[in-house]
Order: sequence, then structure tokens, then C-alpha cells
Amino acid sequence: MFKFSVAAGAIAAFLWAGSAQAVTVTNRDAKEYKLTVVEGEKSQDHALKPSSVLENICSKGCIVRLNDSENDEYELEGTEVVSIEEGYLYYDGPDAPADQAPADAGKAPAPDPGKTQEAPKK
Repeated sequence: MFKFSVAAGAIAAFLWAGSAQAVTVTNRDAKEYKLTVVEGEKSQDHALKPSSVLENICSKGCIVRLNDSENDEYELEGTEVVSIEEGYLYYDGPDAPADQAPADAGKAPAPDPGKTQEAPKK
């Protein structure tokens, strides 16, 4: 019985850790966005309504496009927690990579680590 409990716990921990390694997108805007997720040759569209969350997408990295705009295209590694705010994709909370800055970061002061940071565009 003890061996079964240990095995079940190990499997649960493995599954939990695996699910944590995927992108989560939250729409913090008041309008709906079309989110296109491109993984390799596959592309999938999602309608992201205000205050909705899309979890466990592109675990191996992907390109995320907002409203079919090539100007609003972001490359994600597959581990990020991001949100849409004012039409842009931003890293969310403490899971935001500290070493990644917006493409125009050289033109502005470094962001406050306690605030959200825009995800890099492709």
C-alpha cells in the first residue's frame, strides 16, 4: 500500500509540473481579442473575451498574434504567464523574466521589477 501511495504521488507531481510548463494568457482589456497561436506548422485561433484566461497553450514555444496583426506578434518560449493590456501582450507578475525587455528598452529607463513588462515582439 505504501509503494502505491508513493508511486501515485510521484505521478501526480510529474503531471502537475508538466502542466505548469505552458503559456497562460489573461485578457485584462474591456474588449475581445482574436488570439492566434502558431506552433511549427500548426495554427489555432482563440476568441479571448474580457477577463477570460486561456491556459496550457504552446508548451514547446510558439508565436502568438493578436487580431491577425503581424505588428502584434510575440514569440513565447512556452513557460510564460502573460496578459493583454491596452492591446499589448505583457509578462505578468513574479513569473516575468527579469532579463527580457521590450524591443525599444534602450530608449527608455529599465522597467520597475514590481510592474508588468511587455513581452518581446518577434
